[in-house]
Amino acid sequence: MTSYLLAGGGTAGHVNPMLAIADEIRRREPDAHIVMIGTKEGLEARLVPARGYELHTIPRLPFPRRLDSRAFRFIALWRKTVRDVMGVIRDRNVDVVIGVGGYAAAPAYSAAKKLRIPIVIHEANAKPGMANKRAARWTPYVGVAFANTKIAHARFVGMPLRPEIQNLNVAASREQAVAHFGFSTERPVLVVTGGSLGAQRINEAIIEAIPALTRAGIQVLHITGERNDIPLPQAPGYSAVAYCNEMEWAFAAASLVVARAGASTVSELCALGIPAVYVPYAVGNGEQTLNARNVCVAGGAMMVRDDEFTAEWVRENIISLISNSSRLEQMAAASRSTGELNGSSLTVDLVGEALTSSSASSA
Repeated sequence: MTSYLLAGGGTAGHVNPMLAIADEIRRREPDAHIVMIGTKEGLEARLVPARGYELHTIPRLPFPRRLDSRAFRFIALWRKTVRDVMGVIRDRNVDVVIGVGGYAAAPAYSAAKKLRIPIVIHEANAKPGMANKRAARWTPYVGVAFANTKIAHARFVGMPLRPEIQNLNVAASREQAVAHFGFSTERPVLVVTGGSLGAQRINEAIIEAIPALTRAGIQVLHITGERNDIPLPQAPGYSAVAYCNEMEWAFAAASLVVARAGASTVSELCALGIPAVYVPYAVGNGEQTLNARNVCVAGGAMMVRDDEFTAEWVRENIISLISNSSRLEQMAAASRSTGELNGSSLTVDLVGEALTSSSASSA
């Protein structure tokens, strides 16, 4: 029986791929032992146990930016945390450590390195995080979700996807999905989402443009996010929800999607071959712009700066785009050409390579 330790978390962008990898391991090896390392503050604290996996929590350890008293406290806590993870590796007879980035991944990588346990890394963003970038120097088994990711030993494997996305047949499901949201199959559907919390700039522009969109015969599924406080219009063909538990149905219904360019969103839309307009989040280190770059260059999507995404832009660009079925078909094919539906399988194949190499070297 093989024992796996998966480490990472914090955001859904880290936790969901980690769970998808674990699910694929469990599918291949029902008797595999799987333990996960995360923090109490991250989404993994709720999502990992809910999926039925064991979670060992460690402190959240942001790297200090200055050499002061907090830096010395960090060093002591870091060493203790690495020893703690080493104890988990020994107790569970872990054969391989798989990291997806985030605060919990860095101590796990260091523990594995000290114990000479093989390390496999999956980097979900086109701009790699600090923990993954550092640890990628220690292992040749580095899978990336985007082909343009600059990290040592990068190998394109795509994003480990939720089964609901991986098993979705968009063409076969579209009619049912459109009806699910109360729309007509005779008119295009624009799906707008800014993530679970919402995106104010996207919401403002879409809401202001709704009269023009619906007059043009465009149906709009607007996933506003839980923090939206902008009054919503009442219009035929316009449906607004704060949160959508069935995003696979929303994607299947979509003729075109407007969204932020988070790694999971871009990966899912490209894997399914769905045309998109990406509005990267303006705050941060620019990873969302990089996430969407390849598919935009390929012609599968458009990218608009956050400060340029206005109601006027929507009226001048979205209406003509979504009404052009031949262009949407071309965009769909281009989008699909940059995506990968089998990210979970390819990542676990990489894990298998690491295990095989480790067994051969110790024989």
